[in-house]
Amino acid sequence: MKSISITILETSDVHGNIFPINYGNNQEASLGLAKIASVIKEERSRNQNTIVIDNGDLIQGTPLTYYHVRSHHLKQNPMIALLNDLNYDAAVIGNHEFNYGMDVLHQAINESKFPWLSANILNEKGEPFIGKPYLIVELEDGIKAAILGVTTHYIPNWENPEHIKGLTFDDAFESTKKWMEKIRKEKEPDLMIVSYHGGFEADLETGEPTEKLTGENQGYRICREIEGIDLLLTGHQHRSLAGKVNGVPIVQPSFNGQAIGKVTLALTKNEDKWTVSDAIPELIFVTEIEADDSSLQLVKEYESRTQEWLDQPIGHVLGNMTIDDPLKARLKDNALVEFINKVQMDVAKVSISNTALFNNVTKGFPSNITMRDVVSNYIYPNTLKVIRISGMDLKEALERSASYFMVENGDVTVNPSFTTPKPQHYNYDMWEGIDYIFDISRPIGERVVMFTYKGEPVQLDGQYDVVMNNYRAGGGGEYNMFKDKPIIKDIPLDMSELIANYILERGTIEATVDENWKVVW
Repeated sequence: MKSISITILETSDVHGNIFPINYGNNQEASLGLAKIASVIKEERSRNQNTIVIDNGDLIQGTPLTYYHVRSHHLKQNPMIALLNDLNYDAAVIGNHEFNYGMDVLHQAINESKFPWLSANILNEKGEPFIGKPYLIVELEDGIKAAILGVTTHYIPNWENPEHIKGLTFDDAFESTKKWMEKIRKEKEPDLMIVSYHGGFEADLETGEPTEKLTGENQGYRICREIEGIDLLLTGHQHRSLAGKVNGVPIVQPSFNGQAIGKVTLALTKNEDKWTVSDAIPELIFVTEIEADDSSLQLVKEYESRTQEWLDQPIGHVLGNMTIDDPLKARLKDNALVEFINKVQMDVAKVSISNTALFNNVTKGFPSNITMRDVVSNYIYPNTLKVIRISGMDLKEALERSASYFMVENGDVTVNPSFTTPKPQHYNYDMWEGIDYIFDISRPIGERVVMFTYKGEPVQLDGQYDVVMNNYRAGGGGEYNMFKDKPIIKDIPLDMSELIANYILERGTIEATVDENWKVVW
């Protein structure tokens, strides 16, 4: 019997991070594709039978990628330049690949020396919209490794409809099952890899659901119900996972380039047939790894231009618009959230708005504001929509936000459904233009104890025009009451640009708090 070792390396949810820095303050950080590049080069030097795959959410997420798209999109995408240089074998479409629109995505795909895979995203002809559902890689001794790419089909619940116009998102589980059978029958691969931009909907050991079974994540079901998968690469949830589910090796390598997934496979030949005889899944974190200098040099010009842009002064704040404690900022009206809602209402010309603090590292605006402050506080390339909702929709949305909190021994904590398995602080909204109170000592679903509009109770059968980001307007974050509501106005500019323009026009902005809402217990 002959045995061959094969190394599979996976990046996922890199989100535009190349340099090991935090763009909010330029301090060093243990992340980035340049550090991962060192791992890739080392692993390749050890084993010529190495396959490197990116599992999606690559080209969006940092000021580097935003500024490239905004100001230098005619040049090669820096993320693609680096993956080309590292000789990636394939990449999978992630949900955030659509954030900058189809033109940017197609340009990135066309610039790539490797194929992009997604079997379940179809064009108007019913074909994979990027042409490649899977890839066959030839390894030593004629070993054929098949790589099938699938993407969470939940994207229409989040993405700007204009960015996915003409596309159909087939069920990821059903597509995986269909293509697995087709590839096994027609190509007879020795190794079957599924790279799925999606995560796990259940506890990996017990199988108990860990989230509402919306179909956004189907990794557990894929491992349990689809036969013949030798390896499942996952992502989307930003988790750090390495193990086996139903005997199938799985990895999920965190996010922002903090780790790379590695699976060492032993293939043994017996009677002219290769089979996987052993699999060791693991994660390699980059904390102690030096960034690859040639990778940094490759994109140095992009970074220099980005840093110049980030340091441009754009205005001043009168008063305090900083965030010291994100939990406290979600319990009582604060100046930063009120300001963002004011910008949204000013641009949309409506009197009701909602927004969120996207994470727990948001610091707010200092006295002198630069573009760095804007993009580090508003990190997503969201656009705005004005939708028409009923008073009942408004009440249900407030109850959804009120479920963010729990009270334990008199202290307020965050409901684990907003933190596990993936932090979702961005799904707690705060509103301007209405007055409301949450009493979180009451049961979930019964916590809105007061909500008024212009001094009068909100009429449950009344109609209200509300501005919010495109993610929320599509029902993202389990705000299903907003889904498919009439769109009164679509504002296509990114919010970070809208915020910057608002400040530039005024020069000085004032930190105000009208205390239109609060949380009690």
